[in-house]
Amino acid sequence: MMWTEELFGVKKPIIALLHLRALPGDPDFCGDINQVIRQARADLHAFQDSKVDGVLIANEFSFPYQLKADPVTVASMGYIVGQLKYDLKIPYGVNIVFNALATLDLAAATGAYFIRSAFTGTYMGESGIMTADPALIVRRKKALGLNSLKLLYKVNPESDAYLVERDIQTITKSIIFNCKPDGLCVSGANAGCETDTQIIEKVKKAAGDIPVFCNTGFNARTAAEKLAICDAACVGTTFKEDGKFENNVDPARVSELMGIVRSIRAGL
Repeated sequence: MMWTEELFGVKKPIIALLHLRALPGDPDFCGDINQVIRQARADLHAFQDSKVDGVLIANEFSFPYQLKADPVTVASMGYIVGQLKYDLKIPYGVNIVFNALATLDLAAATGAYFIRSAFTGTYMGESGIMTADPALIVRRKKALGLNSLKLLYKVNPESDAYLVERDIQTITKSIIFNCKPDGLCVSGANAGCETDTQIIEKVKKAAGDIPVFCNTGFNARTAAEKLAICDAACVGTTFKEDGKFENNVDPARVSELMGIVRSIRAGL
């Protein structure tokens, strides 16, 4: 049995992405953190009412993303997750975009069950050049005593590209050999874009018994195709009004997709 089934209680779990609105210090912050919390709580209840299996809380609207998170971002995330814990009934994770170490520390402070980030590699994108330090992350995790915390490694982070092009299976095998990841996330070109099924297949072949997550673009139309290969999925944009990244969560869309997923599981 994979750890995903043990933690989430089902095969092929669906992790809902709770995209926090802009935070204090972000250019688009509304000026009232309580408003951010109210929207986050509404989204969380929409997820839980339709029985998603887990939730990942991320500062998705902190545009443009910082290569080193401002302390106010980390503090705001900690405060918000602390407020949401009164409502959380399912396993939850956290993510501070582009900031693996800050994400790990946030998990330690909030009791998160899992985190997701680009823990390996050197990438280039609109924010510049980003170099991960997996040795630091793994040692920090050990030092903080986070033995049960699961690390979901992005194999091909959305929107950015490796500075040196490598085959996806080579990358996967290297991550597994060097870092012993708990999970592997396979992405599309950017948030909301469909993940190429052939890429998922290649990663899955190299992954062995390590769970492979469809990381972007999972939707009602492709659910059966993706879940026939991957072991879990992270879902964000599909759950939003009109399927648009910038909108709030639509409870009807959450209910629709989870109904499809449960039908697929019933046939396993």
